[in-house]
Order: sequence, then C-alpha cells, then structure tokens
Amino acid sequence: MTQLPRLYPDPVPAIHPLPEYQASGQVARWYGEVKAALQVPWMGVVTMAYAHYPTFFAELWRGLKPLVASAPFVEAFQENRSFIEAAVTELEPPPIAHRLAAFGYAPREVEGIRAVVEVFSHGNHPYALIATVARLLMEGGEMAGIGEAPAYEGRHAPKVSVPFVLMEAHHADAPTRAVYDDVKRVLGLPFVNTDYRAFARWPSYFDLAWADLAPHAGSPAHEAFCRAYHERMVDVARSALPNPGGLSPVALRKAADADAPLEEVLAVCRLFQWLLPGLATNVAFFRHQLLHA
Repeated sequence: MTQLPRLYPDPVPAIHPLPEYQASGQVARWYGEVKAALQVPWMGVVTMAYAHYPTFFAELWRGLKPLVASAPFVEAFQENRSFIEAAVTELEPPPIAHRLAAFGYAPREVEGIRAVVEVFSHGNHPYALIATVARLLMEGGEMAGIGEAPAYEGRHAPKVSVPFVLMEAHHADAPTRAVYDDVKRVLGLPFVNTDYRAFARWPSYFDLAWADLAPHAGSPAHEAFCRAYHERMVDVARSALPNPGGLSPVALRKAADADAPLEEVLAVCRLFQWLLPGLATNVAFFRHQLLHA
C-alpha cells in the first residue's frame, strides 16, 4: 500500500513552463534527450515546468536518463496504461466516430484523430511515472529498487506519423476558448494540458468529446480510477523500479533548494503528480470513444 497520498496542492502553485520553441542551449538539449528517451513527439508541461528550476532538473534528469531507457520502466508504464484503459470502460464512453461522420468528417480525418489520441495514450504514462519519482524523492522517500537495469531494446511508441499541431488559446476562436475554460474549471487546473490543445486542432471533435467526458470528471468512479492509478505508480516507484542513476532525496532536494524555496518546487511536483492520473484516465476515455466506427 502506498504511503504517498494522492494530494491536490492548496493553493495551486504558479508554474513557469518554458515552451520548446523558446528553449535554447542546455535546456534545448535536455528537451531533445527527454523526447528521444521517451519516444514522444512533445515535451510534457510537467518536464517544461521542472526545467524552470535548472539545478533541480539537471539532477533529476541525470538520474532519470538511464532509468527511462530501461526495460523495467517501459514495462511498468505499459502495465499502467493497460490498467487504466481497462478500468475506464466502466464509464461506458459513447462511440463518437458515427457522430463525427454526421458532422462531415471523412474516415481519413477520424483516423488522424485516432492517431493523435494514440500518441498521448502512449506518452502520458512515462511522464506520469517521472512525476511520481520526482514527488517521491522530493517528499523524502527512497527508491528501493536495484541499481542496474537492462536497457529496453527497440521501439515502444506507436508507429504513427501525424502532424503535431497545438491549438493555443490565442489561436482559438471564442467557442474553443470557452471549452478550454470549462476544462480548467472542471479539472481544477490553471492551464490546459498539451493533449487537449492537440485534440482541439479539430474543434468540433474536441467539443463533442469533452461534452461526453465532463460529467464523469471528478465523479466517484473517475476519482477511484485516478486513485488506483496513483497507487500503482507510487508502489512501482518506491519498490519496483531500478535506480541506475542513483537518484536520492537528499541530492534532489538540495538541487531544488539551489533554485527556489524548497516548498515551491515541492508544490509543483505535487501538482503534476496529482493531475497526471486524471489526464491518463481522460485520454483513455477519448481513446475508447474512437475504438468503434
């Protein structure tokens, strides 16, 4: 059983993610390494927010780099994905493809949406484990796994190639901005995650998909799935993942303290470790909507 409770930080801390297009020098190199190691086409808001604290991020990524390339890490996040995608079926996500067709979406366009959803269905789970490791160490917890870890050989990311276009709030029209405002209100977040901005490249799709999901978000069943996912991640991070980079709470907290008050960095770690189970659940819901024609 976990000893790291699911915790929504109050107050919600300000975050200062550095967008990829503004990154240069060492930060740009970190971003490239993260995306290559996780086999994802985007730098998650979580890691961009960590990069605001460069000493902290340098120490965290130093230790994470060999871990995220290991077979045990990949197997752990794949198991977490399988768990949440099975659990979310209890919410009975309604099929959406036939409704999109009625709007005028061609089969190729629906396949494009499926491909983008698949990218996030894969990539959110390694980011969620990273956030759990970071919070565990910042809370003073230890990783008890062995130091050595076999590397994962090959590709675990989906074999899809899609244009990765984000609908930023300043790009969007008033109806899409209203959906973004509702996303933030329902989820209790001060920002809109990358996933939702990618899905809103098709505004009428995202409006429809979100309308199906919103009544479930925060419900007892939804929160039960998030809590179970959280507990799986904490248990894995605490006792099952290897620690080939020798990450330690002492070193990570010292690094964080060099950048900002320790409580500030800890609050950011708590925020992302709280929100990512919900994001994983929501994307699993969207994926299930698209499973059938």
